[in-house]
Amino acid sequence: MKTRIIIDSTADMTPEIKSRVYTVPLTVHFGREEYIDGVTIDHKTFYEKLIESDVLPTTSQATPSAFAQEYERARQAGEAAVVITLASKFSGTYQSAVIAAADYENVYVVDGASAAMGTGILVELAFRLLDAGASAEEIAKAVEEEKEKIVVVALVDTLEYLKRGGRISKTAAFTGGILNIKPVISVIDGEIRVLGKARGSKMGNNLLVQEIDKVGGIDFSKPVLLGYSGLSDALLLKYIEDSRHIWEGNLKEIRYTTVGSVIGTHAGPGAVVVAFFKK
Repeated sequence: MKTRIIIDSTADMTPEIKSRVYTVPLTVHFGREEYIDGVTIDHKTFYEKLIESDVLPTTSQATPSAFAQEYERARQAGEAAVVITLASKFSGTYQSAVIAAADYENVYVVDGASAAMGTGILVELAFRLLDAGASAEEIAKAVEEEKEKIVVVALVDTLEYLKRGGRISKTAAFTGGILNIKPVISVIDGEIRVLGKARGSKMGNNLLVQEIDKVGGIDFSKPVLLGYSGLSDALLLKYIEDSRHIWEGNLKEIRYTTVGSVIGTHAGPGAVVVAFFKK
């Protein structure tokens, strides 16, 4: 039985992987304005609106009926489905996928327990297993185990959006702005947390490297993906140059993509993100 992989729109991945998945979109709200993620708003427009807007955007979960439509298409095509969603702590999207699956056989739903590129590398790993001949059940079982090893760390250029989201105090944001503080955040247990802070981009890049070392390093036999938030990849390219010793000899090419709404809302523009499986 053939298998298709279904995701929600918050997963960030390379265009090659994106072209192979079936996507259930979430809804992004800017105040009273409503957009279908990845359909009526792309990453570029999202950041333009984020920079212009006085209010932080919010996302609404994908509905059970939206997942059911994808499951029905899979059934009619005679295919099984592996469904990988963003962390259930971020959104009710995982629950929607589970509710819809009750009416279908051969649908395996996995709580990706991460977000953005963290979900993206888990999806890429699922395709490696699929291409190697694994069944839907085998893929779901393997990604359930492997998701525990995913690390997502991000160097944030501005404290403004962490302040707006209530993740740091106004005083900390004000002081940090004056001192050019760059925090490093991570997705841990399905939540965004501040790991540490550094003065200036160079020290921030060093802190990002330290966080990679702290978890025991990168498993380069599995997918690695870098990313940036906002409208320019300049800060990411500088980070890649400054941390060249990590990548040289380990990766044939350094792949990166833009970061979508889930992490982008809290990090704001100018963030550098690294997603990998720890050893």
